[in-house]
Amino acid sequence: MDLERLRSLLEDVKNGRVPVEEALNKLRLLPYEDLGFAKIDSHRELRKGFPEVVFCQGKTPQQVCEILKRLSAQSRCVLATRAGREVFDYVRSHIPEAQYREEARIIIVGQPARSEEESSRDEKYILVLTGGTADIPVAEEAAVTAAVLGSRVERAYDVGVAGLHRLLGQKEKICGANVLIVVAGMEGALASVVGGLVSRPVIAVPTSIGYGANFGGLAPLLAMLNTCAVGVAVVNIDNGFGAGYLAHMINT
Repeated sequence: MDLERLRSLLEDVKNGRVPVEEALNKLRLLPYEDLGFAKIDSHRELRKGFPEVVFCQGKTPQQVCEILKRLSAQSRCVLATRAGREVFDYVRSHIPEAQYREEARIIIVGQPARSEEESSRDEKYILVLTGGTADIPVAEEAAVTAAVLGSRVERAYDVGVAGLHRLLGQKEKICGANVLIVVAGMEGALASVVGGLVSRPVIAVPTSIGYGANFGGLAPLLAMLNTCAVGVAVVNIDNGFGAGYLAHMINT
């Protein structure tokens, strides 16, 4: 149940439009619903401000679809991350209003509280940067997450340190950002460079992109954790969703 519906329900009880017993029946959905293969955390939005997000990897299309159905019945907007095209096709056949952001691998059911057009008018924005083009899927996961949550998001892709002039060409946008998400594989140096340029929080996202000694993202993870630039925090390898969520929390 989202905050808007809960507030409306309480107002209805207060004004005598809904009996107390009926309101109690609606609230019995809290704090979770047991589907057998999953326990739906319907209390998540009240605690965190946004409903439970479905991580699709390892789940069947049928499981993802059923979870989304239950969550979307209680909340205005629901996200599912790491969703392949086949998962979306199945979900769309059962939930026609579902949308797919293919590059981000995210399914959206419902409408966010704010449209991207509304949030684009905000002065404060989150800037998402990537070291290379291969990092874009993780970056888009971060960008779409933050945008759906309600933040204005700007992008600057393929600005890695191998061609530092590309990064410096974005300096005005970089220095104007309220929060920055830096997504990089290989050796992960971009986060340190950006961290040394700005006075705002930097969220570093190591990716599994790189040759053998990248160790599936471990090399950039360690490089980012060992940065000497201040104000840089690090999320897990390929965790664009976590970076986007945290950036939105900071931005608001």
